Amino acid sequence: ALLCRGMQASKTKNTEKAEPFYRLSVPKQKSSSEIINEARNVLRTLRTRRPFTPAEDQRKLFGSGSSRAPQNRPPSVFSLHASSFDLAESRPVSGVRLTPLDHKPILVTFSKDEDSSISLPKPPANAAEVRKVSGARARLFRRTSQGNFLSAKMVPPDQNEEKLDSEEPAMMSNLCRSNDNCLAVNDESRQLICNEHISSLERGDFLKRTGGKFLFQPGGESDQMKKPGTSSSWPRSTGWKTRVTGLEDETRINESEEEEIFWHIKILPILHELEKVEDNIENLCLACTKLYQALNEGNMLGKRFKRRSVLLKTLYKLVDIDSDPLCLKLAKIILAMKVDGKNLLGVCKLAYKICRNEKNDYIIQNDRLLDCLLEVLRTEDLQKNNEALLYCMGAIKFMSGNAVLLNEMVNKGAVEMLLQLMKQINNIKENDTYFSNLGHLLVQLTATLRNLADVPPARRQLICSGAVSELFVALEQRMSDKDVCTYIVRILSKLSSYNDFCAALADCSRCYILFLALLNKHQKHQDLVIRIIFILGNLTAENNQTREQFFKEKGSVNTLLSLFQTYHELDLNAQKWYHERGREGKKHPKHPSEAEDVLIKLIRVLANLSIHPGIGAALAAAHRVVELLVTVLEYKSVDECEELVINAATTINNLSYYKVKSSAVQDKKLHIAEMLLKLLMSDNMDGVVEAVRVFGNLSQYHEICDFIIQKKIYKFMIALLDAKNQDVCFSACGVLLNLTVDKNRRAFLMEEGGIGKLVDCLRDFGPADWQLACLICKTLWNYSENITSAASCFGEDTDTLLVLLTSLLDEELPLDYSLDRDLRDCHKQYWEREFKPVAGKLLDRIQSHHSSLPDVTVTPF
Repeated sequence: ALLCRGMQASKTKNTEKAEPFYRLSVPKQKSSSEIINEARNVLRTLRTRRPFTPAEDQRKLFGSGSSRAPQNRPPSVFSLHASSFDLAESRPVSGVRLTPLDHKPILVTFSKDEDSSISLPKPPANAAEVRKVSGARARLFRRTSQGNFLSAKMVPPDQNEEKLDSEEPAMMSNLCRSNDNCLAVNDESRQLICNEHISSLERGDFLKRTGGKFLFQPGGESDQMKKPGTSSSWPRSTGWKTRVTGLEDETRINESEEEEIFWHIKILPILHELEKVEDNIENLCLACTKLYQALNEGNMLGKRFKRRSVLLKTLYKLVDIDSDPLCLKLAKIILAMKVDGKNLLGVCKLAYKICRNEKNDYIIQNDRLLDCLLEVLRTEDLQKNNEALLYCMGAIKFMSGNAVLLNEMVNKGAVEMLLQLMKQINNIKENDTYFSNLGHLLVQLTATLRNLADVPPARRQLICSGAVSELFVALEQRMSDKDVCTYIVRILSKLSSYNDFCAALADCSRCYILFLALLNKHQKHQDLVIRIIFILGNLTAENNQTREQFFKEKGSVNTLLSLFQTYHELDLNAQKWYHERGREGKKHPKHPSEAEDVLIKLIRVLANLSIHPGIGAALAAAHRVVELLVTVLEYKSVDECEELVINAATTINNLSYYKVKSSAVQDKKLHIAEMLLKLLMSDNMDGVVEAVRVFGNLSQYHEICDFIIQKKIYKFMIALLDAKNQDVCFSACGVLLNLTVDKNRRAFLMEEGGIGKLVDCLRDFGPADWQLACLICKTLWNYSENITSAASCFGEDTDTLLVLLTSLLDEELPLDYSLDRDLRDCHKQYWEREFKPVAGKLLDRIQSHHSSLPDVTVTPF
């Protein structure tokens, strides 16, 4: 209200006649108290709730509100079987050969008198033996071709072990005892395989160099592995060697030989367990856990593993078993094997299928599947494997719906990883063949970032890592993709609630252009429009620079007005529908509808823009803006949508502050007053206060003052002085002040006990609110302009008023040391510059017209 701009008494000499306090003061530099005063009562920004995004009933690749037609997007639900994988793609990497050994194998011979118990592999002695071997190999290959890799079972040898003494001058007989340490098998084919392998190694047995003990133990495990709390010490380096006494040189086992030994001892027994599909799921899961640990121990995870295809084919068969816990174990191993092509797509779909079920979140937390999926995002080729990455990202998106997994993502650097992936996608141009498919991936990525934006550490990372620029690049490139735009705007909507992000957003020079382009392109997509409007409301709430930047963009106000008209019509149609249904007992919902919510946030942008002096003046003269705001007051009641009506009244109040030529508010002031009367008479106190504030500005016009007197609104204003609320009393007192300018209207203060209520407000709020105290004194000053007797003017409240004024003018009173220094200085400054001059003059006037002054003892408040 203009009354809040600092009104003062005119400086006249030797005369009691003084001008009313409502007149504007000479322009001067504003004090801090005046700034606080204006912020409190004149122009006010609006706050509103962030748009609500309901959670999906089910986890889907694309939400129920997706703009993508089902036939134009990858499926969210699919069947997955062993046939979905391709064994041919599971072979180890070819083209990389091992360096040949420098030395030639040494043939070891034995004398006749050596221990006859030594068992060494020998070539078949006759044709029958040759046929026997050939037959066994043929049976083996038939099994292999049928997929039964693991039918042969090892029979554990005797439990006795002997230590290998490397200093003992013995021959190979010291390395192997026929009954104690040789590997025994009960399958003919298996025996032949082992014999061939032993011959190729030129050793009598497989040794493990752990304290001189032999490698093979019952069940393929060493004593050390059996003991709880101990870890296996299986050697991994190619430098692992076995020392044989009596040989000139040390014989080294190269990498492939070491791998083969490990395969037969550690991996093969576990694969046998996995082939027992008749076992229960718990046993299969346990076997998968053991398999992963063994593969990791033997450095067999990855692509460079000779028997990789055998292992993967066994795992693929188990996918047919309908068990999410088992499939989780399988997915983790398969991903660790670094599959590609069709198999990568299959395992990513498998992970997606597991994560799609919210009930699996607990087992996912305990099995570190997230690490494997993040590794896929980090290493796999974006264009070659875009469909696999889509389902991988979809699985991660589902995980981000769980608070524990969400925090784990942040700790594992997911924010930076996702931004890097977004940067790669942004580098793919629209004419590229992969552009459309990568849009599907971008939906999953941005949906995940939206969830991450809720976590404070992730939010800080997004602000510091340049996320704003990448998000705007994606927005600009994918402007026709409503899903991508919606998710990006949701991210920005969440982050724009924080001042530091708003600053980063405002620094992006193209943000306003892009927002306006999106609003014009997707005008009827409420979920997108409302979030952009919410962001603009946050940006324009803080400083004049951002308000000016937006206002200067071509078509900015026209875009807002076009949206206002569109959603106003939608709201009118919805309201008409509810009224018709009301005849059948239906009631209008209490929460804002979609159209109402857009209008609420749209009006907030207009209110925030009007804080800027130049923009506010321009909007006050824009008849279309004022018409739409008044229309809201016409057709919508505060009971139907409180926030919408109050926001409209607040914006009208802001615009009514500006006294500009061709002011639309001034042209419609009487009609506005009539609409405000409806709000004033409501049971909604916030609405009442807002209506009173607007009357505070409009009551500077004689027509509005006449309207207030005619409609007896002044009685309502006097009644509000009993509200025991400082802000309510302040607004009501502002209207009363303007009414007292006209000497013909001043008598109304005596009708409803107005003088006594003003004195009560001065007593109750004066020492704590010098703004309100000053306003009351100005009202009483105007009222008593033609005073002849203090008693006749103020009645029975004269003495109380004298006591109050004398006490409030005590210079020690504003020095409230319970307040912090800045606030105390502000109070003192306002008391000295505003309250003291007015209260002093009022006290002098009363004293000079008081015939018998009482003995007053001033008691400090």
